[in-house]
Amino acid sequence: MSDYIVILCTVPSLQVAEKIAQTLVPRKLAACVNIVSGLISVYWWKGEICREQECLLIIKSRRALFPGLKEAILSEHPYEVPEIVTMPIEEGHQPYLDWIEASTIPSPQE
Repeated sequence: MSDYIVILCTVPSLQVAEKIAQTLVPRKLAACVNIVSGLISVYWWKGEICREQECLLIIKSRRALFPGLKEAILSEHPYEVPEIVTMPIEEGHQPYLDWIEASTIPSPQE
């Protein structure tokens, strides 16, 4: 299993995106948060098809930090059921992976 992950999280506004990014990066739960604005999401919610403009957060971190990172997102996120999903980074440019390691807090088991 990969030690490095990408977390995807949609939010309703740039303001919420910035707030979450400014929570994660200074606390070293994430090495980087990319904010992609102008996203249109079409989805089912409570029996209806919804269409909303959102921002997408692309968060780079380590698997061991995910529990704390998820809790930090949930503390700032306004949605009843926010999207917080991870994808493993199976391969990558080793200097970049080293940077993720150096830019995040040590794992609880380290």
